[in-house]
Amino acid sequence: MRVRGKPWWLFAAGNLTGAAVAAALFLVGPLAGPPELEPGELVILSGQDDSTGGQRQQLINLWNDSHPRNRARIVSVPQAADGQWIEMASRAEDGDTDIFNLDVAWTAYFADPPSGRRLIRPIDESLLAEEPGRAFMAKPLETCRYAGKLWGLPFNTDAGLLYYRTDQGLKPPFDWAAIERGAGRAGFEAAYTGQLAGYEGLTVNTLEAVWAAGGRLDVAADGRVTLDLDRWDEAMRRLTPRRTGPPVVLPRSTTFDETGSRGAFQDGRVLFMRNWPVAYRAMTAGDEPGPARPPVKFSVAKLPGPSVLGGQNLAISERTRKPRAAQALIEFLTNDQSQRALFDPGGFAATRAAVYEDETIKQKYPYASLLREAVDTARLRPVSPNYVAFSKRLHQLVSEVLTGRQKQLPRDLADRLTQALRGR
Repeated sequence: MRVRGKPWWLFAAGNLTGAAVAAALFLVGPLAGPPELEPGELVILSGQDDSTGGQRQQLINLWNDSHPRNRARIVSVPQAADGQWIEMASRAEDGDTDIFNLDVAWTAYFADPPSGRRLIRPIDESLLAEEPGRAFMAKPLETCRYAGKLWGLPFNTDAGLLYYRTDQGLKPPFDWAAIERGAGRAGFEAAYTGQLAGYEGLTVNTLEAVWAAGGRLDVAADGRVTLDLDRWDEAMRRLTPRRTGPPVVLPRSTTFDETGSRGAFQDGRVLFMRNWPVAYRAMTAGDEPGPARPPVKFSVAKLPGPSVLGGQNLAISERTRKPRAAQALIEFLTNDQSQRALFDPGGFAATRAAVYEDETIKQKYPYASLLREAVDTARLRPVSPNYVAFSKRLHQLVSEVLTGRQKQLPRDLADRLTQALRGR
């Protein structure tokens, strides 16, 4: 049922969030749920929940309290993006998954896989309580559309930020020249670290470095790639750890993912770090696993250039036998109240502008406005069913340069990336 155009569960929750919603549901007792939803458990295949306090699971708990006929369960797959894609793609055919929590770069593949029929089904926009273009920020919503259809709803978005030490007299904004001037600072091993291991994180860091150098990556409708190789060479120069002189990039960065680079920053080894917004909460929440670290004085600024747009979208499995129930759960997890909970206290970047416009949020989290700007100005990775092959080829070639196995990127880089996007 709907109340004034809203799903029944949104009406029941009202303006409550977090513990208040849980308390309200406890007082009124579990609700049976709309009878038109197909009964049965809903399984969400997702990467590990790295939100502060396991906020994703908290939202699932709220859903389960009010939907005993459609209890939901998260099944986690490997944390690294590359491993997630392999496992999700392999499980898509078995029919045991109802909802996929997909990286934003994977929409085209799951909607139109090169090897067979689609793995996800379009969202039925006639059943949505809100018009997506009004509810969600433009860039996150853009990643849900492919070939004229809406294939999911934005669960959380992401944009890279530049973390810097506030106890070292550093003042934003920072370009690469400012970062490089930090090399040789007493008490620090290097100026900068990022996610430069050979996985999706390296693709992201590479594109951001290219854009910061004024470079481009253009992809035509037929997959043809054009780029300015001299700017790509400059980006490689910036990211490659120096063999002589004071290091700008921490040499161990070529083995780092998000967690490794955050550890180096917290341990006081570098002045600057590129990372996602969730690192902000991880470093301030004080509940990280492993040995306790002394608090580090830091703040965040914009990257030297545009960020890659990150995040995850919730999509309905083509094989599910409960499509209406799956879509209702997706709406619940992406509604205004859930987005507020994912940002505060979860630490994920919200997909709705209203969260960033909330005065309480802006006062509690001064970086919220900066994060919104980073999302609004972020750029999408190439949209293609063959994106994963493209990314793998790119980060393999870049890794050879950063680790010294090759002196420079191949001169036919554009052709090699074109072949990957064409599935060859």
